[in-house]
Formats: sequence, C-alpha cells, structure tokens
Amino acid sequence: MSLRVLLVDDEALARLRLRALLRACAAPAAAVTAEAADAAQAMELLRRQPFDAVLLDIRMPGADGLALAQTVRSLPRPPAVVFVTAHAEHAVDAFDLEAVDYLTKPVRLERLQAALQKVERLAGAGAQPPSAPEALLIQDRGRTERVPLAEVLYLKAELKYITVRTAARSFILDGSLSELEERHAARFLRVHRNALVARHAIRALEKHDDPEEGEGWAVRLSGIDELLAVSRRQLGAVREAMAA
Repeated sequence: MSLRVLLVDDEALARLRLRALLRACAAPAAAVTAEAADAAQAMELLRRQPFDAVLLDIRMPGADGLALAQTVRSLPRPPAVVFVTAHAEHAVDAFDLEAVDYLTKPVRLERLQAALQKVERLAGAGAQPPSAPEALLIQDRGRTERVPLAEVLYLKAELKYITVRTAARSFILDGSLSELEERHAARFLRVHRNALVARHAIRALEKHDDPEEGEGWAVRLSGIDELLAVSRRQLGAVREAMAA
C-alpha cells in the first residue's frame, strides 16, 4: 500500500520535482494525494483527509514550515513530517519539532527513499514521534524560535502585541491573550485584564502602589524582580491559586 503524501511548498516547480522523485521511489511506494502552496492551504487539507507524511518546505509566505509543523503535531493523528528545504541552518529547529527527516534541495532519490522508509517504520509500529515540550513559536526578524511554555513567567498584552517573559529575556508575540488563556488555563492564571502569570512561578502577593491604578496588590514571580498588578476582580483567584 502506498504512503499518502502531502506536498507543501510555495514553488510549483519544487512540488513538480518532488512528484517525479516520489514516482521513482520503489520501496516504500508513495503517492502524492494533495499539494499546498502555503500553511493555510495545508492545514485545510490536513483537517479534511488523512496523510502518512507531509513533505514540507520551511521558507514560505505567511506562516513558515516550522510553525506549520508545530500545528500539525496538535492534530489527533498527526502525519510524519519530513522537511525539504534549501536552508540547512534550520536543521536543529526541525528536529526539535520531532521531524522524521530533514532533506536539503536538490533532493537526491536515495535520501528521499530513506526518509520514506522511516515514515513507513513509524506507521507500521503504530507510533508517533515522542512529544516535545509545549512551546510558543515566536517569529523574530526572519527566524522562528521555540519558547517552552514551562519557561514562560508571564504573558502581558501591550497595544497590538503580547510580551512573553522568561527569566532570561522578553519576546514579542502576535496573538490574543484570551486565546492563550483558554488554551493553557492549567498553566497560566489571569491576574489582570492584560496579564496572565505562570501558576508555578507565583511566589508572593504584596501590597503595591501602582502609578496608574493606585494602591492595590501585585504578584511577585520567581526569576524576575518585576511586579505584576493584580486587579480587585482577580484577587480571590490569585489567593486561591497560592493556597492550592
């Protein structure tokens, strides 16, 4: 039985070349059952039909291949991901996302066949690659960085962006604080209309005189000196979380 393959590359010529190589693969046999030119098209296809493998370019318009691979891993039955790219510098990021293989263009037939054999072994064993820690994908100056959620101390909405703070540094994320709260409620607690804090990082609840909001309360988190204001509405929830 042929492996069901989804090709994802914004270049039509690159997809054509991969189709030709896949036709030449003897063991295992593989059939391209769909193609996509970007991450949005790919996810639409992945939600509608099953695939055994995704052959995925990294640099594409919109969400890049690394971001798509992270989303693919959240599917109920995620296909194996094989990166196919001209940019070898992304290999470490790719394997952090548990990619089955990483092929550089121009792709050689024997390397593609070896990658498909890995896919076949995984499918035959009924296994998926082990899960990597949950992380936020941060797009920064042309590169994608994974920030493990376990390292995030707080998420704070500021203007159109969210500040993602770890003990070591800050990142800027384009997203919705409400969506992050809904998705990661077990990990983060809302302390203010504009802030979520990591439950495990809360060290103290202190009286605090805020320049904007006046006298009130704030939480102190492990790893940083910064205090985060707690709204009156959330004060009870913070006390309950600390007592748990």
